[in-house]
Parts: sequence; C-alpha cells; structure tokens
Amino acid sequence: MIVVLSRFTIANDMTEEVRNAFRHRPHLVDEVSGFLGMEVMSPADNPEEVWLFTRWRDKQSYSDWHKGHEYHESHKGIPKGLKLMPGSTEIKLMNVFAE
Repeated sequence: MIVVLSRFTIANDMTEEVRNAFRHRPHLVDEVSGFLGMEVMSPADNPEEVWLFTRWRDKQSYSDWHKGHEYHESHKGIPKGLKLMPGSTEIKLMNVFAE
C-alpha cells in the first residue's frame, strides 16, 4: 500500500469554499481500481493549510488515476478564483510498511 500526501495553503480567504468543495466532491476516485480511501484535513492552528491523504493498493493504481480522465474531471470542482500560497503545494508518495 502507498499513501499520497498532498498539501497546499489557501492564499485568498476561500477556506470555507475549499472545504465545501471537498465535502460535496463527485466521488469519482471512489470507484477507481486500487483506491482504498481518503481523508482531507487541516492543522488545528492553520485552517488555510489543507492536507489530502489518499491510500492506494500500489503506486501504479495512483499513477493510472493521476493520468486519467476522472482525475481531471474531479478537479473541475475547485472553487473559481482560488489562489494558493506560492511554494505551498507539495505531493509525496509514501510507502506503508506497517499498520
């Protein structure tokens, strides 16, 4: 299993719009082969910072999703006008070796 950690920081007071977009997401990833689950969260002391944790059976499953049509469709729900803090976007693939 791998976990993909995605992080970004909202720069323009659209925190609630971003949270609502995740709450009402189209769930396209939920049926993708190899997808195991997702959590979206913010640090208690920095609500503008968003962390997205997705769990995948393997790296190939994530890569297939990331290159696929559903990935691009799922991102159409990003609130219009959203601006991110420069340099705040990060994606890390983590190998899970114990649970």
